Order: sequence, then structure tokens, then C-alpha cells
Amino acid sequence: MAQQAGNGTILWEVDARGVAAVTFNRPQVNNAYNGDLIDGILQTLDRLATHDGLRCVVLRGNGRHFQAGADLAWVREVAKQTLADNERATRVTALAVERLQHAAVPTIALVQGGCFGGGTGIIAACDVVVASDDAIFSIAEVRWGLMPGIILPQLDRAIGLRQARRYALTGERFDAHEARRIGLVHEVVAVGGLEAAGARLVDHILMNGPDATVQTKAGVLAAAEAEIDDWRFAALVREHAAKRLSAEAAEGTASFLEKRKPRWYPQ
Repeated sequence: MAQQAGNGTILWEVDARGVAAVTFNRPQVNNAYNGDLIDGILQTLDRLATHDGLRCVVLRGNGRHFQAGADLAWVREVAKQTLADNERATRVTALAVERLQHAAVPTIALVQGGCFGGGTGIIAACDVVVASDDAIFSIAEVRWGLMPGIILPQLDRAIGLRQARRYALTGERFDAHEARRIGLVHEVVAVGGLEAAGARLVDHILMNGPDATVQTKAGVLAAAEAEIDDWRFAALVREHAAKRLSAEAAEGTASFLEKRKPRWYPQ
């Protein structure tokens, strides 16, 4: 049964395989985020972080659109408050995106319709992004007299400085194929094909060693954020060698040689 967070703005559940489905649930405003939705993301990710056997997280948007950025009605209300109140709202929003960025298990975003502003930061923080052919994107903050500071780190990592400079400064809209070209999206599918594409990706993840997957994601993020100095090089050597000696590695290599599914694959 699906559980709720953020006053029902987030729906989530975990199936028997350890696959979490997280759904933005404000379809009446195209899933634009407000304080409730941000709190719901944090609550949900905190709950999932303690869930035994979690293997991956799949993000969706309920309705026609994935996520339309900030709810401007909410932005206007927050703008009437003090600077300290505004800093708190920004800090929580930034924390939600960072928490998603550093989720221990793989995250998959399935994007349909509009994905604007903060929505682009959300998908940039995910490991794999699939968009349907009708998806439209925009780093839209400048159009509203705002600036996307708290999602720029994720966007820079996802699409690079050159593309971030263009799209964050123009605020222009671009389609799913351009999103794939610049690296914001990994795959574009026909309208109606998101669920099948998501199921295929989940199955790939479930075939992989759970511990190896967590360690690999942490390693990818660490390598992207730091130079490989002597200490880090030695640590990578130790980590790699130790993993080769693990029971999980023994089972993984045995399953390959014996042409069978590994024991961690859900039966």
C-alpha cells in the first residue's frame, strides 16, 4: 500500500524486490513544489534510507507533467517573509536535492510533459533519466526574476558548464532529444513507453550485486568531486581488492560462469 508524505504531496511504496516508487502528487499544479512537497521529499528519502533491502528508487510525476519547478504562488508567499525565513526555505530545498544526489542506491527518473526549474535539478541529481518524446525542459528561474543557484552544482555535473551557461541564462525551452544530446536525459522513448523503459532499467539493477552497486555509486560521486591524490589512490586500491575477495563477488562470478541468475536477484 502506498504511503504518503508532505501532506500527501508525495506518494511512496517499496515492493517485495526492494524497488521504491516515489511519486510527486500535486497534479493540479503540474507537481510544482511548495513547502509541503519539499518536506515530503526529505521525509520519504529519510524513510527509504533506513529501509532494509532497498535496491533502487524510481521517481515519477502524477498527471500530465513530471515536475514544473517552484509553485510561484508559494514563492510569492515566502517572499513576504523575513530573510531568515527565506534562507530556511532555500536550505530545505537545497537539502532535498542534495539528499537525492547522495542517495545510497540508484535513482531513476521517468519524465513526461513539463520538467522546469527545480525539476531539472531533481533529474540532474538522479543516476538515470528516461524521458518520453513529449517532455519539455527549461532551467526557467531567470524568466521569473529568480536564480537557480541551489541546482547549478547538479546541472553543471550533468550537462557541463557550457550547456548550463546557455540554458540557465536564456531560460529557453528545449525538447527531449536536445535534453539527451546535452546529457540531461539518457534515453528518449515514445509516449507511453516510460513504464516499460523503467522496468527494464530496474531489472538491470536487480541483476547486480547490491553492495557492489552501492559502493560503485559512492565511488563515482567521490571520483567526480575530488582529485585522485595519493591517499585516494591507495584507498581505491584497497577498496577494489577487498571487494574482489567478498562473498558477493564470489557469487556474482559463479553465477556468470554457471549461466544462472545470482542469488540476490528476486525470485
